[in-house]
Amino acid sequence: MFFADKGYLLLLLLLIPYVYWYFVYRRKGEPTMRMSDTYAYQHAPKSWRVRFIHLPMVLRCILFVLVILILARPQTNDAWKKDVEGIDIMLAIDVSTSMLAEDVTPNRMEVAKEVATDFVADRENDNIGLTIFAGEAFTQCPMTTDHAALTNLLHNVRTDIAANGLIQDGTAVGMGLANAVSRLKDSKTKSKVVILLTDGSNNMGDISPLTAAQIAKSLGIRVYTIGFGTNGVARYPIQVNGTTQYIQSRGEIDTKTLGEIASMTNGKFYRAQSRSELKKIYHDIDQLEKTKFKSSSFSKHYEAFQPFALAAIIVLLLEVLLRITIFRRIP
Repeated sequence: MFFADKGYLLLLLLLIPYVYWYFVYRRKGEPTMRMSDTYAYQHAPKSWRVRFIHLPMVLRCILFVLVILILARPQTNDAWKKDVEGIDIMLAIDVSTSMLAEDVTPNRMEVAKEVATDFVADRENDNIGLTIFAGEAFTQCPMTTDHAALTNLLHNVRTDIAANGLIQDGTAVGMGLANAVSRLKDSKTKSKVVILLTDGSNNMGDISPLTAAQIAKSLGIRVYTIGFGTNGVARYPIQVNGTTQYIQSRGEIDTKTLGEIASMTNGKFYRAQSRSELKKIYHDIDQLEKTKFKSSSFSKHYEAFQPFALAAIIVLLLEVLLRITIFRRIP
């Protein structure tokens, strides 16, 4: 609690001369009775009325204090601090047919989607978007704080869009990174991040990965790269005459290029071969890219004189009642 008009509190100093007047000068005006000797009365018991003779004066002082406090406008306030400076993040996820490999359960694509979803859920104050790429790249979801919509679009990423010819198959790492960078180039936040996940090597696209990395660097965008999956042989489904058959496919992740992209943009390269390793990587990135909180104060004031006013009314009525009844003076 605080007082909006503190100057009125100085009036409390008037209590000093009042108390002095009451005990020194006011007594001289009260009726007295002369006696030759008061020795006989010194051990006489005092009635409770005598003991509380000054109670009306005390009540008047309390009333005066309460009135001054009301004039000083006591107030309370609700105050809070919250000014969040979020981070703009673009997820760039490889959706080429090789992401259907089942070296993790159920396959690389589903695991990548699940872990990315958990990452998004933990970044509630950030703008996050999604780029997907195979032989081509496009934005699945522009940056948004509507993480429910983003999660829904992430879940709807089809693992067979390249296999069904909806986009060209292949791995265009440079195109995927360039698409994500294009979404961040106009960002006004201080921290801009791309998290790029792939399970292969760049073999498609008009922009090389290092060219896209150079563009990201020039725009102050940090790139974290993740190579996901085994470098060896993995079980891979193919469609033959409407039925699913499995073959053993060998893939290679270009760790050298992914490492150079991360190093060039002041990011970091990670390697994951299991769900737990991928979750740990996203957790590490989450710890590295902390949302910044500015300390800005907000408050709303409320008048709080009501308890003092109620107390003043009660004290006034009590003082008047005592003065005209129990402590009534007859001249």
